[in-house]
Amino acid sequence: MKKFLTVAAIGALVALSGCGKTDNAASGPVKREAGNWKTDIKLVKFEVPGMPPEMKDGMAKMMEGASGQDQCFTQEQVDKEDIAAELAKGPGNGGECKWAKKEIAGGKIDVAGTCTANGQTVEMTMVGTMAAKKNDVTITTKGKVPTGGDMEMVMQMTSTHTGPCKAPATT
Repeated sequence: MKKFLTVAAIGALVALSGCGKTDNAASGPVKREAGNWKTDIKLVKFEVPGMPPEMKDGMAKMMEGASGQDQCFTQEQVDKEDIAAELAKGPGNGGECKWAKKEIAGGKIDVAGTCTANGQTVEMTMVGTMAAKKNDVTITTKGKVPTGGDMEMVMQMTSTHTGPCKAPATT
């Protein structure tokens, strides 16, 4: 069960990391602004039948640990971003996603499909807004738990442009 949950969580995060990289307007792709971006992740819902509370707490802590990270994107990196290519890669680039719905336009994202990694398949949806300085996407992952029953995880990921890239720390 732990392996399944890890696949679901990582798949969702990897898929979203690709999504958070561009904003498509109705007339075509509009890239996010180069600079420093802070990403916050909130675990909204996490239901797994029979999962001990300490495992649920561990998952919540894992999400909190991934929250608040800063990342610098240069103009060159922003110019090369391609959301369609990122979405096609699947979880950890070792899986595969097939999207039944892939609407990314007008500052909105509405994507749904199935992703498979390490022999596990999950249904995934991503819905939210994307702009040059802020992305706010909710990811819902649903699947069967190997021990029986249905798992559902809902995460909200908000990435905000915080200014120019920070200078690296000197030691």
